[in-house]
Amino acid sequence: MDLENQKRVKEFAEQYGAENVTVILGTADGEGAGLTAETVTNGDPTFAGPLTGVQLGLTVYHVCEPEVKAEIPEDVYDDQVSMMEMVLDLDDIRDEMTAVRDDYCKYLD
Repeated sequence: MDLENQKRVKEFAEQYGAENVTVILGTADGEGAGLTAETVTNGDPTFAGPLTGVQLGLTVYHVCEPEVKAEIPEDVYDDQVSMMEMVLDLDDIRDEMTAVRDDYCKYLD
C-alpha cells in the first residue's frame, strides 16, 4: 500500500471512527492482499508509511470474498470483477484475508 493511500486510510479512520471504516482490497495475489490487510489493521510492517506503529484494527476484505461479492449488484460485479476473479488464486487470497482478520481486526460483527 503506497504512502498516500496509508495517509487516506488513517485520515478516514480518524474522521469517521475506525469502527465505521471497512477497507476493500483488489490485490491480485494472496501475499499482497495479506500485506495490505496487515497494514490497515496492525500497522505498516515495512515501517515506511503513516501507518507505522498504528494499529487501526480496521475491518478488511478482498473484493472477491463472498461477503463483499454479495453486496455488489451482479451486473456490476460481472462487468468489473468477474474476469479478474477467474485468474486469481481465490483460496490463497481468502486464507490470507481470514488470517489477518482473525489476528488483527477489532470491529468484526
